[in-house]
Amino acid sequence: MELQEKILNLLKNEDPLKSGEIAEKLGVDKASVDKEIKKLKTDEKIISPKRCFYSVEK
Repeated sequence: MELQEKILNLLKNEDPLKSGEIAEKLGVDKASVDKEIKKLKTDEKIISPKRCFYSVEK
């Protein structure tokens, strides 16, 4: 499974998370998560309900 898909699946089942928390739960590097989050935000697949927290629109 691609990292973007893993991030989206995690965020669908969680409250808003910081990128460091996402990296920890997925067991991957925070820099990789930050890079993918930037792409997901550009594609409007995730939202940032408050600064540095990320979620999917429900």
